[in-house]
Amino acid sequence: MAASATPPAVEEKRIEEVLSFPILLSDQIKDAVKEADSFKLECSEIGKQVDRLCQMLRSVARLYTSTAGSVYERPVRRIVAEVSKNIDRALTLVRKCKRRNVLRRVVTIVSAADFRKVLNLLESSVADMKWLLNIFDGEGGGGGIVLTLPPIASNDPIVSWVWSYIASLHLGQLNDKIEAANELDSLAKDNDRNKKIIVEEGGISPLLKLLKDNSSPEAQMAAAMALFNLANDEERVRAIIDELGVPIIVQVLGDSPMRVQIWVANLVARMAEYCSLAQEDFARENVIRPLVTLLSFDILMDDLKLKVGKQSIHSIVQINKELEKKSSGSYSYRRTLGSPLSRHYSEGSSRGGNHRKDRENEKPEVKLKLKVSCAEALWMLAKGSVSNSRRITETKGLLCLAKLVETEQGELQLNCLMAIMEITAAAESNADLRRAAFKTNSPAAKAVVDQLLKVIKESNSPKMQVSAIRSIGCLARTFPARETRVIGPLVEQLSNRNLDVAAEAANSLGKFVYPENFLCVEHSKTIIEFKAVPPLMRLLRGNERSQYPAFVLLCYLALHAGNNDALDQGRVRTALEGADRTLFTLHPELKELMQNATYHLNVYHSGLLPQRQPYSP
Repeated sequence: MAASATPPAVEEKRIEEVLSFPILLSDQIKDAVKEADSFKLECSEIGKQVDRLCQMLRSVARLYTSTAGSVYERPVRRIVAEVSKNIDRALTLVRKCKRRNVLRRVVTIVSAADFRKVLNLLESSVADMKWLLNIFDGEGGGGGIVLTLPPIASNDPIVSWVWSYIASLHLGQLNDKIEAANELDSLAKDNDRNKKIIVEEGGISPLLKLLKDNSSPEAQMAAAMALFNLANDEERVRAIIDELGVPIIVQVLGDSPMRVQIWVANLVARMAEYCSLAQEDFARENVIRPLVTLLSFDILMDDLKLKVGKQSIHSIVQINKELEKKSSGSYSYRRTLGSPLSRHYSEGSSRGGNHRKDRENEKPEVKLKLKVSCAEALWMLAKGSVSNSRRITETKGLLCLAKLVETEQGELQLNCLMAIMEITAAAESNADLRRAAFKTNSPAAKAVVDQLLKVIKESNSPKMQVSAIRSIGCLARTFPARETRVIGPLVEQLSNRNLDVAAEAANSLGKFVYPENFLCVEHSKTIIEFKAVPPLMRLLRGNERSQYPAFVLLCYLALHAGNNDALDQGRVRTALEGADRTLFTLHPELKELMQNATYHLNVYHSGLLPQRQPYSP
């Protein structure tokens, strides 16, 4: 018989009550067998089977008492509920064999087939109880994995395997726990149904307990990997949060070997990606500080001194000086293996520093993997979150991210760039963050902008260019009118052969000239001076993806700098009036924008008398 969900009423009972009920039924069957007048042999056989079940039930009860209630309860409740049902059925059948009056015997007819059916059910219950005792007692001596199939799970073997693995996590030896966590990880990789079963059957709590056990990095890695593969759904991430997993994860991240930290950082990224509540809880537990610490590890102080102009992170020198003043002198700043910033963070934590020497001696590829994972975690924590973005800037994370964008390549560079993109997006939507983190005289802001422009100009990756261009667009309102160095590279990308890059450049330039931007008129003139009109006209001939941002940008250029001859020479008015009508269907607001723009162009270039009030930003 397949395992079925336990009714809520049974779940609410204490485990002692669940076990005592079938034991009491067993005692009643003994009396009923003695009183049977018909089918005595069959009743006797039922009595023997029930007696075996009663002994097994008592063994489970003793085991529960001896382990102070730490027995894994899910299979106990499910199997004992089925055993109780079968014993109750046996009791009803045996009671029918007691001598009664003639009328009652005629009404209640008992056949040999009834006994065969009940005996089969009792045999299945005996097999279920044997399996249950095996996973708790272990065929080899306690808590080992048992892969035999109990009858209750015959139609769904995954349930019995999950029970066995989770029971091993509760009661097994360390090697058994590692193997069980790896098996749950393997099951979770297969499909979402397996993930759901693992969570429903209570697999998260023992995995978190194993993750917390710092006596074995292998065990911590196995637990972290299993949790990582479970956490690709908001509901399952919330299940981890409900088991108080966030503080455990942050604690392990702060004080574990690098191999463990890699998977824990991956877990943070995965949970933050799928659940906004996880973003908030991780921030509350201050996970950003250790992530920035690990990301800045091995960034040498000399590397952080950047020249004025082309380089960007010279402000870290001031940070180092401040830290030196606060330092008690126990560390030599001349011999820097990890950045002073990193040491400051780890020394400020009661957990930090335990594995510093191990980190220094780790292989470069392991260090790189850890930084990749930490950068991705910061990216996911910042995504759509103003508060987390602010926390990253407050920990000097922007400086670290900018430095890694400058010096690294591949996945690490991309993850750092994506984190910056999310932070700039948050700054675009929040004036306080924008003013605090990206004011014009901020070394961190200058560092970020320098590296974004470098990526835009030099990168061969469209994905990276798009991210950098989008970031510059998000910061459009922070640039003064004289800061023309950011507009030139964007205009240049309007001619990029990759349509996504060109469209993103048009979209970002549009943010410089939106009416909400106080300097929209000045920026419009600068964009035209950099010869943006011809490539924009070419983008208008593309598809909707490039047409929309190009159309909007041209309209605002016409509104803010309509008297510029470049617009007339580029036949912008004709292009706007002849734009694809599909645009107006998809974006109805463009029709009025186009009418205002063409009106301004007519005023300045056609000699027509104005018939309406001119547009003013």
